[in-house]
Amino acid sequence: MKVLVPVKRVIDYNVKVRVKGDGTGVETANVKMSMNPFDEIGIEEALRIREAGAADEVIAVSIGVKQCQETIRTALAMGADRGVLVETDDNAEPLAVAKILKAVIEKEGPEVVILGKQAIDDDSNQTGQMLSALLGWSQATFASKIELGDGTANITREVDGGLETIKVKLPVVVTTDLRLNEPRYASLPNIMKAKKKPIDVMTPADLGVDMTPRLETLTVVEPPKREGGGKVESVQELVEKLRTEAKVI
Repeated sequence: MKVLVPVKRVIDYNVKVRVKGDGTGVETANVKMSMNPFDEIGIEEALRIREAGAADEVIAVSIGVKQCQETIRTALAMGADRGVLVETDDNAEPLAVAKILKAVIEKEGPEVVILGKQAIDDDSNQTGQMLSALLGWSQATFASKIELGDGTANITREVDGGLETIKVKLPVVVTTDLRLNEPRYASLPNIMKAKKKPIDVMTPADLGVDMTPRLETLTVVEPPKREGGGKVESVQELVEKLRTEAKVI
């Protein structure tokens, strides 16, 4: 069985994001980039599935500019077997990403696809659900535990009221939550080995996918700065401020 894991190149979570002067987006030039943290969790879970003997191969897939090969190499250094880069300079919206992944999946034939529940750059939380719909596969979102069986999977997922366990048929699309696992660090020998592992490169046109954007970003602005709080002398004064200033009562 194959497990396929999409990995996205994003601005490192330790970097303070800066908006471009013209408001067209965020500054990415000379900014440290890394793998989306939720996708790291996806890679780790796929490796654990393989190490448990439930899978034979882990494939890392990335969509974007040529530099996304660095993100794939990180996944290969963690232990993935090979990579696929769908190279494009266009902005890949969630629906386009889902369509590209569908084409790659139909080519590779995995039974399990594990995605991060969202990317930390746009926080869309859409690709996994869209991919499941396009493929007609089972779907399990916000997974905090994955147990594979004979043609089925038990997925524990986080919901507002606590934990929910569902049983789904394979093939399945799973999106990861933070509590699913703790990703491993790549060792130096594995980093060296990753340089020799294969990465297949193709384009959206090769897969027959139209990348024409359906969304238009009008402007990007910094969030407003939070104002300092204040103290009140009595409950009556607090109630009055909630009524007149906050207008919540």
